[in-house]
Amino acid sequence: MTEEQHGGSNPQETTPAELEGEVRDQTGLSLFWRTFFLLALLLFGSILAWLQTLRALEFEPRAIQTAQQIASLVNLSRAALIHSDAIMRVSLIKTMTEKEGVRVLPREPRDRYEPFDTDSVNRRINQELTARLGPGTVVANSVNGKPGLWVGFVIDRDNYWLQTDRSRFNQTASKTWLIWLSTGALLSLAGAAIIARLINRPLKQLSFAASRIREGDFAASRLNERVPTTEIRQVNIGFNRMAQRLAKIEQDRAVMLAGISHDLRTPLSRLRLETEMSVADPDAQAHMVADLEQLDAIIDKFLDYARPDHVRLSPVNINEVIRASLFAFKDRPDMLFNLDLQDNVSVLADAVELGRVISNLVENSRRYGKHAETGITTVDITTRARDQWVQIRVRDHGPGVAPEHLPNLTKPFYRGDEARTAATGAGLGLSIVDKTVRRMGGKFGLGNSSTGGFTIRIQLKQAHA
Repeated sequence: MTEEQHGGSNPQETTPAELEGEVRDQTGLSLFWRTFFLLALLLFGSILAWLQTLRALEFEPRAIQTAQQIASLVNLSRAALIHSDAIMRVSLIKTMTEKEGVRVLPREPRDRYEPFDTDSVNRRINQELTARLGPGTVVANSVNGKPGLWVGFVIDRDNYWLQTDRSRFNQTASKTWLIWLSTGALLSLAGAAIIARLINRPLKQLSFAASRIREGDFAASRLNERVPTTEIRQVNIGFNRMAQRLAKIEQDRAVMLAGISHDLRTPLSRLRLETEMSVADPDAQAHMVADLEQLDAIIDKFLDYARPDHVRLSPVNINEVIRASLFAFKDRPDMLFNLDLQDNVSVLADAVELGRVISNLVENSRRYGKHAETGITTVDITTRARDQWVQIRVRDHGPGVAPEHLPNLTKPFYRGDEARTAATGAGLGLSIVDKTVRRMGGKFGLGNSSTGGFTIRIQLKQAHA
């Protein structure tokens, strides 16, 4: 057995092929954000459609109505001034200013004014006034710095300004529309978020419960059966009944396997004793004893597979567990080990279960990972701590596995006779490893190494001091 410390040369380090069973994180939007964005898009489309409808049914008629009122005021003021004599004209202008808030002032060539076309409504009013009052009409927001609604018109070739208050025509400022639109958009987004959350919360709970069932934790997968929504309540009730039935099936399966395995132990022990006492041929006796030991090992696999799913996790020194698991194999002449173990690495695991996992993997390599020419199994074991995880890699230098058989190797009772020759087990070794690793909160993957041989990767959560 050779061992290399982390940081030195590492001749056995290879780049393994993509491992089967590893779930890769895929970027994408969650169902909540998809629902939220779709609802927000729908609401914004509705707001734009409403705005266009308001523009067609409200803005245009209001602009024409406002232009008619202004034009009528200008025409009435011009007619009153034309048909009044000079003495009464001064009194008329004064009365119009005091009673109606309308001032008529001479228009000087040096007057400075701000055009009345700040938005689409004002431009439409300007166009309508020009059409009604003539081409010489000027509409302004302010003249010489004085704000108001100013309309320039002509009386007997003399230019005048008519000034009035803009508020009398009841125009809504553009800022007001912007505030209301922003408020409506924010309320719409808040409503979309609430609706998306209400829609996706039951699905999120269902997804969590399904993941717990996948990990074998049936007790934590119960859903609320008293939700107010009828359809969701029916789904939750059906899911809970399914979980209860699966838990019962799992319990019955474990009891059955444990019972069968336990009942077979006694006749096997009796057969072994009778074989050693009654068979005279040492060679035949050795073969019969080997068969009985194989049956006993298969029973052990059944018992391991039927073991309860709940384990108690605690910090475990991974290097100590690996060395203890290899103790039974160190004196075998047909096995060599290359260890590349990172120092001071602990994982959250059950020490006994983790030891069974390592022993299972080494035994799997011993059976199926022999080199074709030398007949010796060389096993490389590497540990690396990365972020919150510790990766354990076990690799042999044997013939590997055909790619079409890789997805089936973790299925119970799949022996892989075609994938690996001399398959004598019950087909539960890798199934037990996969099941044990997952119930300890880890990840399991397997595949062929790019430089030959079979590789298994295990990831367990790192235990920090």
